[in-house]
Amino acid sequence: MKTTDITDLIFLQAVNALDAGRLNELQSLVAQHPYLLRDRLITPDEEGYFKDPYLVWFVADNPIRNEKLPSNIVEVTRFLVDAVKREAPDTWQQQLTYTLGLVATGRIPRESGKQIAMMDVLINAGATPGGGMGAIAHGNIDAANHLLDRGGKITLPAAMILGRKADVDRLLNKATGNEKLTALTAAAFYGKADMVKHLLDLGVDPNGYSSQDTGFHSHATPLHQAIYSTSLDAVKLLVEAGASLTATDKAYNGTPLGWAMYMQTETDSEADKAAYARIEAYLKSLNP
Repeated sequence: MKTTDITDLIFLQAVNALDAGRLNELQSLVAQHPYLLRDRLITPDEEGYFKDPYLVWFVADNPIRNEKLPSNIVEVTRFLVDAVKREAPDTWQQQLTYTLGLVATGRIPRESGKQIAMMDVLINAGATPGGGMGAIAHGNIDAANHLLDRGGKITLPAAMILGRKADVDRLLNKATGNEKLTALTAAAFYGKADMVKHLLDLGVDPNGYSSQDTGFHSHATPLHQAIYSTSLDAVKLLVEAGASLTATDKAYNGTPLGWAMYMQTETDSEADKAAYARIEAYLKSLNP
């Protein structure tokens, strides 16, 4: 959503003060209008994860509205967290836990250098840390590790990606089929050919889509994700294990070969273009 979409003028003033780091103005506004801490902003035209947001959600700039955070965003976050706990006894934990997710998965908090500090403010106040897969899916590896270090429940896919081998060995024995498929999808996405081979050797089916509740790229098969990673080794391992060359992703209806061809037009990296071209040539060689 855009800030200009906010029609509640008091709420808009509060968001503008938050975005600019004008803490005194924000404190004055919530003191005069405590509903800002309790009530959701109704956004009938908004869909997705930021529909009807609480004010505290805006600290993460996720979805991105400004491409930056104020230099005092940690202090702003701490003020809002304390105020929400005081004024919204029925919803404060829900508000803070969801805010933690927005911060952990956000690009702007990471690039600002304030992501971990913001997460600590929220967790220290009672937000519940998740298992890190959302953060991993958005490339926020440090945030994912921090969530786990602060009490998040680790899953097999997260352990695979983060290289927590002791957890991998422990979790493999009791993982569900979908957890193993998600781990394979995640390993492929990051081009971790050794992990891909390990899971395939354990009999994980290379075909299928992980369920949406895993929080990790459920729209495409492991082979699609291996292509995206530019890892020809991972691609070959999956193909040799029986990965379908005709399976289509659920978002764009693209085949693995289609992905390899499309990615060459999307990247600005010459190295990646060459890698995608090698994958394209390999896939074409399988269908002379």
